[in-house]
Amino acid sequence: MKTIIVKTAAGDIAVYQSSGTGIPVILIHGNSASSRAFARQFDSPLGKKRRLIAIDLPGHGQSADAADVHHYGIAAYGRLIVYVLKQLGYDHVVLVGWSLGGHAVLEASTNLLNAAGFCIFGTPPLRFPPTIDDAFLKNPAMKYTFARTLTKDEAAEYVAAGFKPGAKDIAPSFVQDALRTDGRARAELENRNAEPFQDEVEIVASLKKPLAVFHGAHEQLVNGDYFKTLTMPTLWRGAIQIFEDSGHTPQWEQPEQFNALLDEFVSDVE
Repeated sequence: MKTIIVKTAAGDIAVYQSSGTGIPVILIHGNSASSRAFARQFDSPLGKKRRLIAIDLPGHGQSADAADVHHYGIAAYGRLIVYVLKQLGYDHVVLVGWSLGGHAVLEASTNLLNAAGFCIFGTPPLRFPPTIDDAFLKNPAMKYTFARTLTKDEAAEYVAAGFKPGAKDIAPSFVQDALRTDGRARAELENRNAEPFQDEVEIVASLKKPLAVFHGAHEQLVNGDYFKTLTMPTLWRGAIQIFEDSGHTPQWEQPEQFNALLDEFVSDVE
């Protein structure tokens, strides 16, 4: 795996590239996580076949903490993705976003007109202002989404909510990444004075490129029924792709199914 550091206004951004070839498949992680959440894609036949590129968002993973909080939030992350791809010289890409990363991908989509397609999972497209109660389940761990500080136990509880109930296969790196994350990045997601993001319900309704939506059947955070309320005319295969033995993190919980589906999506759109 190759590591690249991209200089941005938000600070140094860590970017990782697999040994594969072909159209770049851009992977964006979720809140309080890092590119390590995609280890089961990089360390698999998919990573050898496809050119996977994962970006650590500001304040996450190996990227620098932002000097100013205005570099945090969905709108800022969308801009950052566009900027990083421009610096890398990538225009025709497939963008894949997990959870918060999916919101950032939708934000970036309106400025990436040559993208081949988009894939989101753990990401209910939100209106602006957001309708949180409709899109998300009432899980007690949701309160940590916006917490400036987390204890180790709180981080572990938050991470566990991202997997199916009773999951045992949770790598220590998920808790480590939650503890490493700049707490200001979480808090900024709840800042009512922060830069507004685009209406994602309108984005998916007007999207011209294929949109794949994955969903874990044992989600503890996202309300699966919410997707039935959305208009998504370019929905890949005309249906939400369900992972029957997964929660919020199918790329880790069911990597073989996830990798196969992602590979098929890329083949269809590239």
